[in-house]
Amino acid sequence: MTVVVNLVVTLGMLVIVPLGLRLLPVAGTLALARAYPVFAVPGVVALWLPRGVLSTTLAGWYGVGTLLLALLGVRHGWNCLSRRTLRGADAAAVTALVCPAIAAFALVSERASTEVFGFSLKILALTVPHFHFAGFAAALVAHLVATTHPSPVTTAAAWSVPSGTLVVRLGYFVNDEVELLGAVILTAGMWLVGWTLWTRGRAGTRDSRTRLLLGVSAVTLVLTMLLALDWALGHVVDAVPHLPIEWMAWTHGLANAVGFALCALCALARPTRIESRP
Repeated sequence: MTVVVNLVVTLGMLVIVPLGLRLLPVAGTLALARAYPVFAVPGVVALWLPRGVLSTTLAGWYGVGTLLLALLGVRHGWNCLSRRTLRGADAAAVTALVCPAIAAFALVSERASTEVFGFSLKILALTVPHFHFAGFAAALVAHLVATTHPSPVTTAAAWSVPSGTLVVRLGYFVNDEVELLGAVILTAGMWLVGWTLWTRGRAGTRDSRTRLLLGVSAVTLVLTMLLALDWALGHVVDAVPHLPIEWMAWTHGLANAVGFALCALCALARPTRIESRP
């Protein structure tokens, strides 16, 4: 499981976050996207080194870059609140910018062999990809579909993804029932994102590669979020079977990273970017 988790996190650090930042219309993100490898490369090296002082130090340096992202997110959210213009798309953008810092905190703790808040090192290691993809990538794509295709559906998605992510994390500290509620909210939001990518995103471009990427991303969300629901429900209802955590990493985690996040961002970054439709 360690290999697939590290591969997924490597993809998130080196590709998903820098690419996503170039698509996020928040002041400062483009400049930070250009500088992000300075922080991400040491973070990736930390993943593959044994736990210890060196890997912890390198992970901490990655954490500095993610803190800069979080500061951009906090500033953006504060500006929206002060102007009383906070929308679902803005909440999703703030969520995307803050989540890598939480992932970096978990990475530093895990590399230092320090269990925090009662979480084992295995759970901390899995928190790192979760906040890069279920956090950053999911919220970012929710933001993009809400701004490119404004509608009640995409607005609901833009609010559901940040709120679902928050409730899931709260469930880690409270109980499995709260985590299940968060999984339901997050799944609803991601399915609305997938529906928009399939129905309006693919319809907004004639480029076959873009349509294929958006289609793969949308279909992947249906399958991976079903696995997430099954996982959360299985921890509440004993009679519901669910995959072991190792298989969740190979299925839900890997498919979300490549099938959803990478395909969606590559499609949205193409020159033939999907056009907004009424």
